[in-house]
Amino acid sequence: MKYSLDFGKKALLIKDKEVLSFAKTAGRFGVCIVTVVRWTKRLEPQKNRCKPGTKLDMAGLKEDIIMYPDAYQYELAQRLGVSPRCIWHALKRVGVSHKKTFQHPTADPEKRELFCQTLRTYKEDECPIVCLDKSGFSHDMPRTYGYALGGVRCYGSHDWRAKGRTNVIGARKYFVNCVSSDRSDYFTSMKGLINVSSERQDLI
Repeated sequence: MKYSLDFGKKALLIKDKEVLSFAKTAGRFGVCIVTVVRWTKRLEPQKNRCKPGTKLDMAGLKEDIIMYPDAYQYELAQRLGVSPRCIWHALKRVGVSHKKTFQHPTADPEKRELFCQTLRTYKEDECPIVCLDKSGFSHDMPRTYGYALGGVRCYGSHDWRAKGRTNVIGARKYFVNCVSSDRSDYFTSMKGLINVSSERQDLI
């Protein structure tokens, strides 16, 4: 049975004031002797579980997360021989977070930096820039999240040029010398939407 904090304080106060033993204090307040002994050691209720996991190998869980960071909880449970609920509690105890950073398999940092430098040159020359955006419906999507320890990124591979997509592309034109806090000031016109067939087409 859980007792209030004020009740425990009052029992210890009477015990010290009247110099009562543990047995007499327990009998006077209608609690067991073990409860009074625990109050003398720790009066505040314990909110966190200090007992380590007994059914699950925590070291094995960490190794499994490193090897299969995007595995679902039921898959972790099947490999480690426990329930998904046990995995859910263990992940909180280990201190992992659910996240993922995608990297394109053909990404080139040098080409990206060259493109950014060219874009900055256009902005300095106050040239009009047309921004294209698309919304894709992939026929084969990877798992978007994975587990990793705190402070460690979880990476995955995603080929945005994979076959089998249905895309919608839109374009907006703005002039860089009209930038303000309101995005509607420099996004001047919507050029339209282009419906793309289910077979992927490189329009850019």
